[in-house]
Amino acid sequence: MGYGYLFIAIISEVIATNLLKATDGFSKLLPSVECLVAYLVCFYSLSKAIKYMPLNVAYALWGAIGIILITIFSVVYWKEQINTPTIIGIGFIIIGTILVNTFGTGH
Repeated sequence: MGYGYLFIAIISEVIATNLLKATDGFSKLLPSVECLVAYLVCFYSLSKAIKYMPLNVAYALWGAIGIILITIFSVVYWKEQINTPTIIGIGFIIIGTILVNTFGTGH
């Protein structure tokens, strides 16, 4: 159950963050409202997820998967550039998330 809520939190966070860029500094009404709604869904779902799983595990997964997906979207959809240090940093995030989930005290 916790992982289902976490999945919803991650997807809605990725949607909200992409909409955040589309708001153009909250100067466009529709993307701004959609962004805020998506963030509400995100944080509500994350709050439900941590009722069923340790906070450190949920947050590590939420953050890492969100960063990876946002980076992919920023390159593919927004046509932003990515460099080697960014890729290395994302690799460290993935390694850290694996360590938290494998050896963390929450399991």
